[in-house]
Amino acid sequence: MTVPEAELRKAVRGEVRFDATARALTTMDASNYRRVPLGVVAPRDAEDVAAVLEICRAHGVPVVPRGGGTSIAGQATGTGIVLDFTRHMNRLLSLDPENRTAVVQPGLVLDRLQEAAAPHGLRFGPDPSTHSRCTLGGMIGNNSCGSHSVAWGTTADSVRELEVLTARGERLRPGRGWAGAPEGLRSLVEGELALLRTGFPELPRRISGYALDALLPERGADVARSLCGSEGTLGVLTEAVVDLVAAPPARALAVLGYADEGAAADAAAGLLPHGPLTVEGMAADLVPSAVALPRGAAWLFVETGGESAAEARARAEAIVRAADAADALVVTDAAGQRALWRIREDASGTATRMPDGSEAWPGWEDCAVPPARLGAYLRDFRALLTGHGLRGTPYGHFGDGCIHVRIDFDLLTAAGVARFRRFSEELADLVVAHGGSLSGEHGDGRARAELLPRMYGPRLVGLFERAKTVWDPDGLLNPGMLVRPAPLDTDLRFSVLPREPVDVAFGYPTDGGDFAAAVRRCVGVATCRTTGAAGSAVMCPSFRATGEEEHSTRGRARLLHEMLAGEVVTDGWRSTEVRDALDLCLSCKGCRSDCPVGVDMATYKAEFLHHHYAGRRRPAAHHSMGRLPEWLRLVALTRTAGAVNALASVPALAALGKRLGGIAGERRVPRLARRTFSGWWRARSAPDRAAGGAVGRGGSGSVAGGAVGRGGSDPVAGGAVGRGGSDPVAGGAVGRGGSDPAAGGALVVLWPDTFTEHLSPSVGRAAVRVLEAAGLRVALPPTLRTRRRPVGDARTASALSLLTARRRGRVCCGLTYISTGQLDRARAVLRRTLDLMEPVLETSAPVVVLEPSCAAALRTDLPELLHDDPRAALLASRVLTFAETLRRHAPDWTPPVLDRPVTGQTHCHQHAVLGDDADRALRAAAGLTGELNGGCCGLAGNFGFEKGHFEVSAACAEEQLLPSVRQAPPDAVLLADGYSCRTQLEQLGGVRGRHLAEVLAEALDDED
Repeated sequence: MTVPEAELRKAVRGEVRFDATARALTTMDASNYRRVPLGVVAPRDAEDVAAVLEICRAHGVPVVPRGGGTSIAGQATGTGIVLDFTRHMNRLLSLDPENRTAVVQPGLVLDRLQEAAAPHGLRFGPDPSTHSRCTLGGMIGNNSCGSHSVAWGTTADSVRELEVLTARGERLRPGRGWAGAPEGLRSLVEGELALLRTGFPELPRRISGYALDALLPERGADVARSLCGSEGTLGVLTEAVVDLVAAPPARALAVLGYADEGAAADAAAGLLPHGPLTVEGMAADLVPSAVALPRGAAWLFVETGGESAAEARARAEAIVRAADAADALVVTDAAGQRALWRIREDASGTATRMPDGSEAWPGWEDCAVPPARLGAYLRDFRALLTGHGLRGTPYGHFGDGCIHVRIDFDLLTAAGVARFRRFSEELADLVVAHGGSLSGEHGDGRARAELLPRMYGPRLVGLFERAKTVWDPDGLLNPGMLVRPAPLDTDLRFSVLPREPVDVAFGYPTDGGDFAAAVRRCVGVATCRTTGAAGSAVMCPSFRATGEEEHSTRGRARLLHEMLAGEVVTDGWRSTEVRDALDLCLSCKGCRSDCPVGVDMATYKAEFLHHHYAGRRRPAAHHSMGRLPEWLRLVALTRTAGAVNALASVPALAALGKRLGGIAGERRVPRLARRTFSGWWRARSAPDRAAGGAVGRGGSGSVAGGAVGRGGSDPVAGGAVGRGGSDPVAGGAVGRGGSDPAAGGALVVLWPDTFTEHLSPSVGRAAVRVLEAAGLRVALPPTLRTRRRPVGDARTASALSLLTARRRGRVCCGLTYISTGQLDRARAVLRRTLDLMEPVLETSAPVVVLEPSCAAALRTDLPELLHDDPRAALLASRVLTFAETLRRHAPDWTPPVLDRPVTGQTHCHQHAVLGDDADRALRAAAGLTGELNGGCCGLAGNFGFEKGHFEVSAACAEEQLLPSVRQAPPDAVLLADGYSCRTQLEQLGGVRGRHLAEVLAEALDDED
């Protein structure tokens, strides 16, 4: 098989890529299978597709059409040329509200069609859980269904006409009445009418095999319908005319609780006569414990529609009365319904991890049986699992008898793969015994095609092969799918991964310390490719800015997988392909929360950079911004902030400095504070120290006021906590809120992060103001202000060594070192921090961190990087945000009421790691109304300042943050707790964002 790269580049106007990155990104879909393509082509139009087919036919190179790559059976992978329709052939060509039709290209994402149809009260009926990223072409190829199929059927029920190219370049428009049939198809069918009338089981979700029964004369000889579910093996779709349905103006959701999924399955079929829009089932193993659902261990989600909210609710209540449920709940508000539906939609990812954290995989993802037999089938299915020592949690479309499940197959060892085969064969027989279909939604692909003779028998499977020959006599299109398949236990994607754990820096506690297991988390469901209105969370800002797969979380995980495999990406940790893909990762940590399987690309990026640059020259930005705490501390110690600001204001000098530091020329260098936060703190606390810890204006003592020794603290220094047991209460004092140090206010330790300390000390001052107004006693962490006398005369020590010793005396979360992959240095910084924090850790005082990114680093990166030091987990457990501190330690305090709307953005690390429930409650108590946006500001610490990142950084800000600010009312409070967010707002939006502490402190001052 020769590689026709040069001919393709000459004939195709779209992108032609044969590089390692493009090939690595398409080795897998969302299945267990992996095949390495020769190259990837993104055609611009049907002419490009025709050119690819002609050239590949001449060279005997297979062609695989691919949409969103979310196929679960392996049909979107291949060894030849992959046609990527998501790049260009992704448009809605027309929409006809009167006739309720739309003309679409194969790469159009379903949600884009839904958004265009919604203003007309219309929608496309089928809606798989991947609706935010799956394409219409992929849905037609797999005959996708989704949760509303009990009302609106499968994709085949919504297809009116197709435009396809055959493998030999013939352009056809398949439709009803034999329209668009290739020569020989009609005679083939008319010679086998009896077999076609008796060989297919009757059930709503029969997707397996070719839908040749759609060609029966009594069914309208519908050639377009017969192509649905053919998995790109018969023709290449270039355009489709699809039907739309009327969307009910109002909806309600009845949630019915049952003792187990068998009981829920028994009840599902009995609800169908009531005309529900959905009858979805899932068990407790897939539901987060914090979600409030009716009593039970399994639930049915039954949606109803109506012309009014009252009508929709009445129908839901009628279903509750008809259902034999242990408990029930009717949800009518849209937000509540969306939250519940997200749980169901995320199940395709969350099901990949068992409750104990072990891995589970697709392979038997969507068998379907007659709905009335679902309960009996599930009980037999459970028994089969137990007999093979396997576990899985069924969920899915109970009303249609279609079950999804991820099973904890061992696909890493020969014995485990052999058990996977035995189980597959026995389960296929069980499905057939219940009158079912091996596939009820996602197609057969590599996972089930080998077993089709068990369902259809050899004669009908032989007819499938003859139909394939009529359409594709050269076997060019997606060979090995549906007919003449490869064995189901070959080409498994895990077979190429290393068997021994890779030596890594982070602990990966949820993956058993195995980096390969961490990378395996990405199963390809591609939530990270969500864009538009559905992409309102954080993940994945760089993909939303570029639209490139390699800049999605899934794409980066695929490249890391191939790096470990070593076949396509061959340079290991030195790989430039992986480096370049990770270069635009903002380390926002959004995937840690938004990815349903918890992929943590920020950590993987830090790990990769650590190895990639080991013993090598690093980019200038890693030194200028990765070591930012050191440079800013040096400026503070030498008291040269004013001089640095003055130099930065000279354009020529600023340009030179940015060029040397690897900083984007478009960026303005932020101004340094003339006085640091801790400098303000020391000056403020001077009266306290002179009095041995007396009350100052704000009144708090200082854990940071003097040297900390293991024998105790210096009482004159302000009451620092030492190992000798000084009373922390004695070191504190009465704050503005009036607490008695002997009686009351809790001691809190305020973390002086680098950004608050040197760049925005006003945030720290405001936090002290509010915390003390709430009756809390504030202290700062210990610092090492002296060092052991060097051997010899101390006067011979150089000024530089003295500055270095002092620089080492500050706590630091290590964020900038971690984000640039300087993990050895990060570990040293964090161990020093733990040494300094030991006196604090011996108390019960919480650690208040104002900068969300620093709080997230302390909560997650610290214990995962120093997984061998128990102090790391202890400090992580003490970290609280500003709002969490007030909620937990000053619950009776009432903030000043502002009665103003808010705009801005929840910090990405707050969203992903910290949570914002306490912030929401505090804003509500202060009369700050409205919601903050999701997304990412795009600056993300060092990312937006690095050379080459400005365009993407600005695009990320324009995606949600800046538009929300422009649309906000004039009196809105612009909230931005992160220094990066505030800097981006100032530099790109010309507006000043404020930390919530600043807003509340200003209100307190106004009250005075």
